[in-house]
Amino acid sequence: MALFTAAVAGETARRAARQGSPVSAVEATRLLVWRNMLAYRRHWPIFVTGFLEPVFYLFSIGVGVGALVTGFEVGGRTVPYAEFVAPGMLAASAMNGALYDSTFNFFHKLRFGKLFDQMLATPLTTMDVARGELSWSLIRGGIYAAAFLLVMVAMDLVSSWWAVLAVPAALLIGLAFGGICMALTTFMRSWQDFEYVTLATVPMFLFSATFFPVSAFPEWLRWVVECTPLYRGVVLIRELCTGTVGWGSAASVVYLVVLGLVGLVVVRRRLDRLLLA
Repeated sequence: MALFTAAVAGETARRAARQGSPVSAVEATRLLVWRNMLAYRRHWPIFVTGFLEPVFYLFSIGVGVGALVTGFEVGGRTVPYAEFVAPGMLAASAMNGALYDSTFNFFHKLRFGKLFDQMLATPLTTMDVARGELSWSLIRGGIYAAAFLLVMVAMDLVSSWWAVLAVPAALLIGLAFGGICMALTTFMRSWQDFEYVTLATVPMFLFSATFFPVSAFPEWLRWVVECTPLYRGVVLIRELCTGTVGWGSAASVVYLVVLGLVGLVVVRRRLDRLLLA
């Protein structure tokens, strides 16, 4: 933390000498991302586990169970089961990347490490903190998604050039989950409250069209599932990987962007109340 504070102070001095202004939003975000990169240098196995989990699911369920399932219809054509499941696993990988840093790590920095209090002793603002932490969550989710997409290509589970946009789509998933999870984490009082995170994410992972179409649900439950962020992400990436892009894809993009930005605004206001009041 001393290294981070010194870096911010040095950056601030250079900015003041040039323009007489505090650290810009871009510079603040860069410093916070750099700080997180330094923190993970000695904990890279933890970083890797978030990517391996969906890969194991892909091989066990997508390939193993796929031998017993003919496949499902996507965009008017039947795709093999592994090709149906893989985009869902990619979306889940992006969710995992954003989820870990925006919940457990964010909570520790806020409540126990008091890291954000120290950051605010520098010229950084609460919006800088929220933006920087969300940016790191996006980077982690994007790395997971890019690596998983390479696995999909190697296994011949991609049938359209639209798939090159799967990584940007995964960043939108990270934006949505990172923003909303950080916002919810600011309301948590103890580690026991993270049971609610598991209670929300596990059903989303299992039922958001990841392993089977939502047409298997009753109509009322289908509407509920279609309103969840992971479902919108799974459908968006599946449409890109199978080349069935349409207006529904644009709706998913807007949904994920709005959810992430709303979460970011809530985080900033909550940090104002918790740290500056």
